Amino acid sequence: MMTEHRFHPANLLRAAVRPIDPMLFGILAVLLGYAFVLMQSASPERLDSLLTNTGVAVAVMWAAARLPLQRLMSFALPLYALGVVLLVAVELFGVTAKGAQRWLDVGVTRIQPSELMKIAMPLMLAWYFQQREGQIGLREFIGAGILLAVPVGLIVVQPDLGTSLLVAAAGLYVIFFAGLSWKLIVPVVAAGVFGIGAIVGFGDHLCQPGVEWYGLHEYQKNRVCTLLDPSQDPLGKGFHIIQSTIAIGSGGVLGKGWMDGTQTHLSFLPERHTDFIFSVLAEEFGLLGALVLLATYGLLILRGLVIALYAPTLGSRLLAGAVTMNSFTYAFVNMGMVSGILPVVGVPLPFISYGGTALVTLCLGVGILMCIQRSRVLAQPGSR
Repeated sequence: MMTEHRFHPANLLRAAVRPIDPMLFGILAVLLGYAFVLMQSASPERLDSLLTNTGVAVAVMWAAARLPLQRLMSFALPLYALGVVLLVAVELFGVTAKGAQRWLDVGVTRIQPSELMKIAMPLMLAWYFQQREGQIGLREFIGAGILLAVPVGLIVVQPDLGTSLLVAAAGLYVIFFAGLSWKLIVPVVAAGVFGIGAIVGFGDHLCQPGVEWYGLHEYQKNRVCTLLDPSQDPLGKGFHIIQSTIAIGSGGVLGKGWMDGTQTHLSFLPERHTDFIFSVLAEEFGLLGALVLLATYGLLILRGLVIALYAPTLGSRLLAGAVTMNSFTYAFVNMGMVSGILPVVGVPLPFISYGGTALVTLCLGVGILMCIQRSRVLAQPGSR
């Protein structure tokens, strides 16, 4: 009788959903619903693949949510070490495609090790600071900076500016939440603002042919110059931004209607199923559809920050905060680049752009948030 009770369908269902945070799962369901609706319009032939990717990503999320928090943190050092080794292998033996050496051929498929670092990096730094709780000072922040600089540097030389930005942001969020002094933050921010102002002010000269930008590849210089004035090459480098902004502007308040976007269906909009899928949304569902999406992202970030605020340990607080804010970085950079206020750097719209690896990584992040929330509920019954 005990065996029958244990394997009763109701008990199996209860065991399956126990790790799932209802609010996070509801938000994720809305975002994935957006993904399927937009993919039906942008690239319907990829719907089956999207369904498969979603199934795998949700399974990964569920598995991460079931992990004990201590077990999750124990993966930090092995994952980080594996990621760095694979990045070195990419530099030595990687496959080159479209002018970048970012992939490893493992026989049955190609893998992009830099994706692993989007999770391994904040996990490693959260574990690092947790081991030094109560004695975090300048030396610890310098150590964290070195841990962050190694994989970011390896990704930059591939070159992969978009992924290096996301990995750097994930690590910097952990360092910031660990208590980095504003005396160190303000000068860096000021230097960045000054640099941006100089590029905007002297853009006409800096973007002239033959002018080299130290430390940047030619294509990266072209992205910045195209951002400043896409009309200089409207059928070449500026085509993506011009067509994207036309699509966003033409949607108006209510949009042209689902599957009625002219920029999308007349093939003017490039990469409409990946990096520029937000342009499809804005054209077909207008400002209203975009605001609903922004509100959904806002709820995701708010829920993640609440989980971080009440997380049971220092490491879990830092990890939850970094994972949450990384989703914000994805969304901010993607929307900024497709609307013409940031350079095009190949960052997907989180949970919506087509791409199996990115979706799995993002859902793994949601699973980590659920794991942290579950650990708090187990430690403090009745908490939310």
